[in-house]
Amino acid sequence: MKRSEINRHIRETMDFCRKMKFLLPPFAYWSPQDWEKKGPECKEIVECQLGWDITDFGRDDFANYGLILFTIRNGTFAELKKENGKVYAEKLLITKEKQVTLTHFHFQKMEDIINRGGGELVIQLWNSTPDEQLADTDVTVSIDGTRVNVKAGDTITLKPGDSVCLPSRLYHKFWGREGKGTVLVGEVSRVNDDYVDNRFYEKAGRFPAIEEDEPPQHLLYEDYKRYFKYA
Repeated sequence: MKRSEINRHIRETMDFCRKMKFLLPPFAYWSPQDWEKKGPECKEIVECQLGWDITDFGRDDFANYGLILFTIRNGTFAELKKENGKVYAEKLLITKEKQVTLTHFHFQKMEDIINRGGGELVIQLWNSTPDEQLADTDVTVSIDGTRVNVKAGDTITLKPGDSVCLPSRLYHKFWGREGKGTVLVGEVSRVNDDYVDNRFYEKAGRFPAIEEDEPPQHLLYEDYKRYFKYA
Protein backbone atom coordinates (compact mmCIF):
# COMPACT_ATOMS: atom_id res chain seq x y z
CA MET A 1 0.00 0.00 0.00
CA LYS A 2 1.12 3.56 -0.61
CA ARG A 3 1.65 5.82 2.40
CA SER A 4 -0.53 8.45 0.70
CA GLU A 5 -3.33 5.87 0.62
CA ILE A 6 -2.86 5.07 4.31
CA ASN A 7 -2.86 8.76 5.21
CA ARG A 8 -6.11 9.27 3.32
CA HIS A 9 -7.79 6.27 4.93
CA ILE A 10 -6.87 7.50 8.42
CA ARG A 11 -8.20 11.00 7.69
CA GLU A 12 -11.44 9.55 6.34
CA THR A 13 -11.77 7.28 9.37
CA MET A 14 -11.31 10.22 11.74
CA ASP A 15 -14.06 12.08 9.87
CA PHE A 16 -16.31 9.02 9.97
CA CYS A 17 -15.80 8.59 13.72
CA ARG A 18 -16.68 12.24 14.29
CA LYS A 19 -19.82 11.80 12.16
CA MET A 20 -20.76 8.71 14.22
CA LYS A 21 -19.98 10.62 17.46
CA PHE A 22 -17.37 8.02 18.46
CA LEU A 23 -14.51 9.82 20.20
CA LEU A 24 -10.98 8.49 19.77
CA PRO A 25 -8.27 8.86 22.44
CA PRO A 26 -5.68 11.65 22.11
CA PHE A 27 -2.88 9.45 20.75
CA ALA A 28 -4.99 8.74 17.65
CA TYR A 29 -4.14 12.26 16.46
CA TRP A 30 -0.43 12.40 17.30
CA SER A 31 1.88 13.16 14.39
CA PRO A 32 5.31 11.55 13.85
CA GLN A 33 6.81 14.75 15.27
CA ASP A 34 4.66 14.37 18.39
CA TRP A 35 5.91 10.80 18.81
CA GLU A 36 9.55 11.87 18.57
CA LYS A 37 8.99 14.10 21.63
CA LYS A 38 7.32 11.42 23.78
CA GLY A 39 9.10 9.73 26.66
CA PRO A 40 8.95 6.35 28.45
CA GLU A 41 5.59 7.23 29.98
CA CYS A 42 4.08 6.25 26.58
CA LYS A 43 5.66 2.79 26.37
CA GLU A 44 2.34 1.06 27.14
CA ILE A 45 0.92 2.34 23.84
CA VAL A 46 3.76 0.63 21.98
CA GLU A 47 4.01 -2.56 24.05
CA CYS A 48 0.26 -3.19 23.86
CA GLN A 49 0.02 -2.46 20.12
CA LEU A 50 -2.40 0.43 20.60
CA GLY A 51 -3.27 2.76 17.75
CA TRP A 52 -3.78 2.64 13.99
CA ASP A 53 -3.53 -0.53 11.92
CA ILE A 54 -4.45 -0.95 8.25
CA THR A 55 -4.22 -4.13 6.22
CA ASP A 56 -4.91 -5.25 2.67
CA PHE A 57 -4.14 -8.88 3.62
CA GLY A 58 -1.36 -8.96 1.05
CA ARG A 59 -3.87 -8.70 -1.82
CA ASP A 60 -2.96 -5.17 -3.02
CA ASP A 61 -6.70 -4.63 -3.50
CA PHE A 62 -7.78 -2.66 -0.44
CA ALA A 63 -11.19 -1.67 -1.82
CA ASN A 64 -12.23 -5.34 -1.95
CA TYR A 65 -9.96 -6.97 0.67
CA GLY A 66 -8.99 -4.78 3.58
CA LEU A 67 -9.68 -3.46 7.04
CA ILE A 68 -8.96 -0.31 9.06
CA LEU A 69 -8.44 -0.89 12.78
CA PHE A 70 -7.72 1.21 15.84
CA THR A 71 -6.77 -0.55 19.09
CA ILE A 72 -8.05 1.53 21.99
CA ARG A 73 -6.94 -0.62 24.91
CA ASN A 74 -5.11 -3.93 25.28
CA GLY A 75 -3.00 -6.07 27.56
CA THR A 76 -0.25 -8.53 26.66
CA PHE A 77 0.11 -12.30 26.79
CA ALA A 78 2.27 -11.77 29.88
CA GLU A 79 -0.68 -10.01 31.54
CA LEU A 80 -2.83 -13.10 30.95
CA LYS A 81 -0.59 -15.02 33.36
CA LYS A 82 -0.91 -12.50 36.19
CA GLU A 83 -3.51 -12.80 38.93
CA ASN A 84 -4.62 -9.20 38.35
CA GLY A 85 -3.36 -8.66 34.81
CA LYS A 86 -5.10 -6.70 32.10
CA VAL A 87 -6.72 -9.55 30.17
CA TYR A 88 -9.01 -7.58 27.86
CA ALA A 89 -8.82 -5.50 24.71
CA GLU A 90 -11.02 -3.10 22.77
CA LYS A 91 -10.76 -2.25 19.08
CA LEU A 92 -12.53 -0.22 16.48
CA LEU A 93 -12.87 -1.75 13.00
CA ILE A 94 -14.01 0.15 9.91
CA THR A 95 -15.58 -2.09 7.28
CA LYS A 96 -16.81 -0.71 3.99
CA GLU A 97 -19.48 -2.14 1.71
CA LYS A 98 -18.37 -5.46 0.16
CA GLN A 99 -14.88 -5.01 1.67
CA VAL A 100 -13.90 -8.47 2.85
CA THR A 101 -11.89 -9.46 5.91
CA LEU A 102 -10.53 -12.89 5.00
CA THR A 103 -11.54 -16.13 6.74
CA HIS A 104 -9.60 -16.52 9.99
CA PHE A 105 -9.77 -17.56 13.62
CA HIS A 106 -7.85 -16.65 16.76
CA PHE A 107 -5.96 -19.28 18.74
CA GLN A 108 -6.74 -17.81 22.18
CA LYS A 109 -8.88 -14.71 21.70
CA MET A 110 -12.62 -14.78 22.35
CA GLU A 111 -14.30 -11.62 21.04
CA ASP A 112 -17.58 -9.79 20.95
CA ILE A 113 -18.17 -8.12 17.58
CA ILE A 114 -20.52 -5.15 17.91
CA ASN A 115 -22.17 -3.07 15.21
CA ARG A 116 -21.73 0.42 16.67
CA GLY A 117 -23.54 2.12 13.81
CA GLY A 118 -23.62 2.90 10.12
CA GLY A 119 -24.30 -0.01 7.78
CA GLU A 120 -24.87 -3.72 8.36
CA LEU A 121 -22.13 -6.28 9.02
CA VAL A 122 -22.36 -9.71 7.39
CA ILE A 123 -20.37 -12.50 9.09
CA GLN A 124 -19.81 -15.95 7.60
CA LEU A 125 -19.08 -18.74 10.11
CA TRP A 126 -17.46 -22.18 10.28
CA ASN A 127 -16.22 -24.35 13.11
CA SER A 128 -12.60 -25.44 12.73
CA THR A 129 -11.36 -29.02 12.66
CA PRO A 130 -8.44 -30.21 14.83
CA ASP A 131 -6.14 -29.76 11.81
CA GLU A 132 -7.41 -26.18 11.28
CA GLN A 133 -9.63 -26.85 8.27
CA LEU A 134 -13.25 -25.74 7.78
CA ALA A 135 -15.64 -28.11 9.54
CA ASP A 136 -19.01 -29.02 8.03
CA THR A 137 -20.79 -28.99 11.40
CA ASP A 138 -23.44 -26.53 12.51
CA VAL A 139 -22.20 -23.41 14.29
CA THR A 140 -23.67 -22.09 17.53
CA VAL A 141 -23.06 -18.49 18.58
CA SER A 142 -24.60 -16.08 21.05
CA ILE A 143 -26.18 -12.98 19.50
CA ASP A 144 -26.93 -10.49 22.27
CA GLY A 145 -27.38 -13.29 24.78
CA THR A 146 -29.58 -15.44 22.53
CA ARG A 147 -28.19 -18.74 21.24
CA VAL A 148 -28.40 -19.04 17.45
CA ASN A 149 -27.56 -22.06 15.28
CA VAL A 150 -26.47 -21.77 11.63
CA LYS A 151 -25.20 -24.22 9.04
CA ALA A 152 -21.49 -24.31 8.22
CA GLY A 153 -20.67 -21.43 5.88
CA ASP A 154 -23.95 -19.61 6.50
CA THR A 155 -24.01 -15.95 7.45
CA ILE A 156 -25.46 -13.81 10.18
CA THR A 157 -26.12 -10.08 9.79
CA LEU A 158 -25.55 -7.54 12.56
CA LYS A 159 -27.60 -4.37 12.27
CA PRO A 160 -26.62 -1.27 14.28
CA GLY A 161 -26.75 -2.16 17.97
CA ASP A 162 -26.43 -5.93 17.41
CA SER A 163 -23.49 -7.98 18.66
CA VAL A 164 -22.21 -11.55 18.53
CA CYS A 165 -19.76 -13.49 20.70
CA LEU A 166 -17.18 -15.45 18.69
CA PRO A 167 -15.19 -18.04 20.66
CA SER A 168 -11.58 -18.86 19.89
CA ARG A 169 -10.88 -21.17 16.93
CA LEU A 170 -14.18 -20.26 15.24
CA TYR A 171 -13.52 -19.32 11.62
CA HIS A 172 -15.18 -16.08 10.51
CA LYS A 173 -15.18 -13.85 7.46
CA PHE A 174 -16.98 -10.52 7.30
CA TRP A 175 -17.86 -7.53 5.12
CA GLY A 176 -20.22 -4.56 4.97
CA ARG A 177 -23.56 -5.33 3.37
CA GLU A 178 -23.94 -3.78 -0.08
CA GLY A 179 -26.10 -0.68 -0.19
CA LYS A 180 -26.04 -0.06 3.57
CA GLY A 181 -22.90 2.06 3.96
CA THR A 182 -19.68 1.84 5.97
CA VAL A 183 -19.91 -0.01 9.30
CA LEU A 184 -18.45 1.20 12.59
CA VAL A 185 -17.56 -2.10 14.26
CA GLY A 186 -16.53 -2.48 17.89
CA GLU A 187 -14.54 -5.41 19.22
CA VAL A 188 -14.30 -6.31 22.90
CA SER A 189 -12.09 -9.31 23.56
CA ARG A 190 -9.41 -11.08 25.51
CA VAL A 191 -5.88 -9.77 25.02
CA ASN A 192 -5.10 -9.29 21.34
CA ASP A 193 -1.76 -9.96 19.64
CA ASP A 194 -1.98 -9.77 15.86
CA TYR A 195 1.58 -11.00 15.44
CA VAL A 196 0.87 -14.51 16.76
CA ASP A 197 -2.86 -15.09 17.39
CA ASN A 198 -4.34 -15.10 13.87
CA ARG A 199 -4.85 -18.20 11.74
CA PHE A 200 -5.93 -17.30 8.19
CA TYR A 201 -7.54 -20.02 6.12
CA GLU A 202 -6.50 -18.44 2.83
CA LYS A 203 -2.98 -17.20 2.23
CA ALA A 204 -2.82 -13.70 3.69
CA GLY A 205 -0.34 -11.06 4.74
CA ARG A 206 -1.39 -9.39 7.97
CA PHE A 207 0.76 -6.24 7.71
CA PRO A 208 1.14 -4.41 4.39
CA ALA A 209 4.35 -3.58 2.59
CA ILE A 210 4.30 0.23 2.44
CA GLU A 211 5.51 2.36 -0.45
CA GLU A 212 6.68 5.60 1.17
CA ASP A 213 5.47 8.01 -1.51
CA GLU A 214 4.87 10.74 1.12
CA PRO A 215 5.58 11.18 4.86
CA PRO A 216 3.16 9.62 7.35
CA GLN A 217 0.66 12.01 8.93
CA HIS A 218 -0.19 9.57 11.73
CA LEU A 219 1.67 6.42 12.67
CA LEU A 220 0.56 2.83 12.36
CA TYR A 221 1.68 0.80 15.35
CA GLU A 222 4.15 -0.90 13.01
CA ASP A 223 5.77 2.55 12.60
CA TYR A 224 6.43 3.23 16.29
CA LYS A 225 9.89 1.70 16.30
CA ARG A 226 11.03 4.25 13.71
CA TYR A 227 9.85 7.33 15.61
CA PHE A 228 9.68 6.45 19.31
CA LYS A 229 13.11 5.96 20.87
CA TYR A 230 11.75 3.85 23.75
CA ALA A 231 10.10 1.27 21.46
